[in-house]
Amino acid sequence: MSLLYAGRHAPPNLLETTVVTAVHRPDQARSVQTTWLYTLGAIVFFFVVLDAILLLTALANYSSSRSLLDAALVALILVSAAVHVRYCFFLRVGRGGGMPRTAWTVALVVPALVAWVLGLFAGGAGLFAAIPLWMAVNAMAPLLPKAQRWTLILIGAAVTIVHPIWASVGFDNAFDVEAAGRAWLLLTYGLCLPFMVLSSLWWWEIVVTLDKHRSVAAELAVAQERLRFASDLHDIQGHHLQVIALKSELAERMLAIDPDAAREHVHETRLIAKQALEETRSLVAGLREVDLGAELENAREVLTAAGADCELQVGAMPTNPEVRRVLALVVREATTNILRHSSASTAAIRLETAAGVSTLEIENNEPNSIADASARATSSGLAGLRDRVAAVNGTLETGSRDGHFVLRARVPGRSEG
Repeated sequence: MSLLYAGRHAPPNLLETTVVTAVHRPDQARSVQTTWLYTLGAIVFFFVVLDAILLLTALANYSSSRSLLDAALVALILVSAAVHVRYCFFLRVGRGGGMPRTAWTVALVVPALVAWVLGLFAGGAGLFAAIPLWMAVNAMAPLLPKAQRWTLILIGAAVTIVHPIWASVGFDNAFDVEAAGRAWLLLTYGLCLPFMVLSSLWWWEIVVTLDKHRSVAAELAVAQERLRFASDLHDIQGHHLQVIALKSELAERMLAIDPDAAREHVHETRLIAKQALEETRSLVAGLREVDLGAELENAREVLTAAGADCELQVGAMPTNPEVRRVLALVVREATTNILRHSSASTAAIRLETAAGVSTLEIENNEPNSIADASARATSSGLAGLRDRVAAVNGTLETGSRDGHFVLRARVPGRSEG
């Protein structure tokens, strides 16, 4: 009962905050999303460059021949290039993630396959007509399981190599050695394509794995805080409840034998219960020996585990114990707000004491923190902190600076009264 009573009147503590954060923080993987955009950009760039070289080669072949077959090859290469770029977005599922809808795969393969067939009949097209199909193979292969992936790549490589040979032998389109020498860039990019795509996806999977490990680290921080809280609560309640049970049992036994002694035990039981109640309130409300240095380090560790790059700058500490306690509570509540109400990627905690005044600044780069500042300013947590800071003749302010949300507490080194 005393625990429930204390909990109703206690401000949110760091334990409660980290639990909520681990479950409800939707933008924790924002940096992972950015990494994927870079990875996707690299893959798309490689496909676009190869398609551009391929298109320029086909246009050069058409300009010299002016045949309908070469014009059709240019059109098919344009269609294939567009589908290549769109198909790259399906690679986000990673290697072996499974194929998209059949319609997309058909749209990827059919134009490339038609270009492959037409290239057998078009003069000089044996050098490039098979490349769209090779690119389609490299767009599909990463989505298949490992064994099927390499089987498809080997088949695609064989079909690509066979094309100019078949065009020369079976359709009398002689292989132009001089033109092949000029197409070295196209052949080099085509050869590197599978290694580039697969290595990029491999790097992406590493980033995803690291982010999962970071989430696990945040959960471990929550578990550690739970254990610390449980240990403190056990230390308080376990001892007092055991003594209360013993005193109550003695009072019950002596009630009929020695009423005065029984009354004394009941009185002691009441005092012990009152002491346990006050210590529990102090624990839950954060009033039980809050260490400023420990809170600063804990805030940095928790914010870092949650995915924010936290900078800690600590100058001279205030000498007044009451001021240190109040500033420690400010650090705890500000950390709570960053974790609960924002998805900040960077944060900074600065503490300095000069001319007898201690200034604590806690800053983060989440724009939503600024937008919600007025709403959070009236929250019970910050309102309670303002009262605590005012009790030591200090001030607590919240606002924005250079697009960042800033909480600033200024407290004189020695309180009056």
